[in-house]
Amino acid sequence: MDTGTRPRLPFLDGARRGTARAVATAALVAMTCGASTLVAPSQAARAAPPAGAALNTASGAALDTAAAGALGAAAFAAPGDAAGTAHPRPRPRVDCRHVKCVALTFDDGPGPYTDTLLAYLAAYRARATFFVVGGNVVTYPRVLRRTVAAGHEIGNHTWSHPDLRRLSPAGVRSQLVRTDRVIQAATGVVPRLVRPPYGAFNRTVRRQTARPLVLWSVDTLDWRYRNSATVARRALRWVRPGSVILFHDIHPTTVRAIPRVLRNLAKRGYRFVTVSELFGGHPPRVVFSATPPELP
Repeated sequence: MDTGTRPRLPFLDGARRGTARAVATAALVAMTCGASTLVAPSQAARAAPPAGAALNTASGAALDTAAAGALGAAAFAAPGDAAGTAHPRPRPRVDCRHVKCVALTFDDGPGPYTDTLLAYLAAYRARATFFVVGGNVVTYPRVLRRTVAAGHEIGNHTWSHPDLRRLSPAGVRSQLVRTDRVIQAATGVVPRLVRPPYGAFNRTVRRQTARPLVLWSVDTLDWRYRNSATVARRALRWVRPGSVILFHDIHPTTVRAIPRVLRNLAKRGYRFVTVSELFGGHPPRVVFSATPPELP
């Protein structure tokens, strides 16, 4: 993996600026989840998955999703949000065993550029997977609801984007459960996938959830290269059938790169699917990509 300093997430920047929105968000979180401090993402290097990290999942780890079901859901809905489930638009099933598929994934949102991204994806009838941060879901619940309604998949990317290896087991579970709660409150959906921040996890982290941990096979490094042409070029150069491509929709340069990515991959005959669709609805316990031996 690459090294470098990751940018701060939008909701954390807002908190530092002391905006009215951040104050309102903090009050809402304190009221519904109990007071806590949002921790900035680790400035450590992006870590490669440790050897053997896919092993030894604890059978009782599904408790994190069960805990997320006990909600005071309405408390998280922003004014004007309708309570209930955002119903995705149906589409024919894609069988990635017989067609060229690629999974576009977007981390760290929702944010101010996500709606533009949704429009680009819709123009190509593309489905994607969004790994969202709980603090940003509180700020942009309507954006997340529109994302689900458009048929995209939602994954859990923790509450405040820490390096989970540095937390206690209880701390890891809290990061996941709090994020599940706000996602379900906004959309009616509990995510079935988890992406650990920085792709960093170990056996302790793995034991805290039974859900698949989704990493990637193509890293656009869009957080480092704030240049749309570079981001698109990296995605197009390394993509293969079954690839899982990593982007971040909190960067406007990334969102501007997506039309070129969609246009070129569509010309090559790719179908744009969610991570779950890529694996026929049954992703493995740790996901990097789907190659023919891994497909159902």
